[in-house]
Amino acid sequence: MANSVSVMSKGSAGKKASERIAEIIFVVCAFAAVAAVASITLYMIISGTPALFQVGLVDILFSSTWNPTGTVPEYGILNVILTSIVGTAAAVLIGVPIGVLTAVFLAETAPKRLASIVRPAVELLAGIPSVVYGLLGLLILNPIMYKLELLIYSGDPSHEFTGGANLLSAVLVLAIMILPTVINISESAIRAVPDHLRSSSLALGATKIQTIFKVVLPAARSGIAAAVVLGVGRAVGEAMAISLVSGSVANFPLPFNSVRFLTTAIVSEMSYSSGLHRQVLFTIGLVLFLFIMIINVVVSRILKKGTEE
Repeated sequence: MANSVSVMSKGSAGKKASERIAEIIFVVCAFAAVAAVASITLYMIISGTPALFQVGLVDILFSSTWNPTGTVPEYGILNVILTSIVGTAAAVLIGVPIGVLTAVFLAETAPKRLASIVRPAVELLAGIPSVVYGLLGLLILNPIMYKLELLIYSGDPSHEFTGGANLLSAVLVLAIMILPTVINISESAIRAVPDHLRSSSLALGATKIQTIFKVVLPAARSGIAAAVVLGVGRAVGEAMAISLVSGSVANFPLPFNSVRFLTTAIVSEMSYSSGLHRQVLFTIGLVLFLFIMIINVVVSRILKKGTEE
């Protein structure tokens, strides 16, 4: 009897020790994640703010002239900021509805045989390197956009032809690139909706389509919102594919203008920049970092309000 009590007490002590070790590991991992975010934030602030004081906040953020190698260097990134905002928003407006509806199709209405074909195709899209998207856009999409550009502006002598490397091409490539993220996460969120909600809606006389749009999608909105956030992050942070199809010129973001995004501005000039020029590129990185943070905060607040309601 005494031996069994001793064994049980030792086993209990061992479990407590293992749980304590697990808790310590979890806390260390949590602090490591927070420290990583804090260090990145601190580094971006330290690297990106000196140019703001040397050039001036207004001259960088609210000037549209970018000429860092001129006799009188100018570092205005307003067009670059507007291009990132407009391009990302347009890509999201195109990609998110297609992605969510595809997720609904796969989770709710698709026959098993068809779903077994579409789902691997979506997963394949997620595994394609971004440079391949850029090459496909360069070889297929840009010539189509150039033909469209010739058709629209054939009699306009003031238009500067881009050869198809323009904002519209970049938006379409970005919209395709965010599809796998939006589809996969949205499908998981839709499948996580309890079946009794569907059954209750159908029992009350709603059709299947009404149930999907009035019950299932509202119940899955937090997961769909997470998919949108990750899709926006993918679009805002993309550089390689966009540099191949956008023309990489700091113009105002019109559909048939060659444009430059925040990411491509950094990638295209970091290799030969130095001094103040390089500091301004770090400032562009800081602006990009702040964009992502603002998007995350806004979506988190929207989700919090939705949960409270």
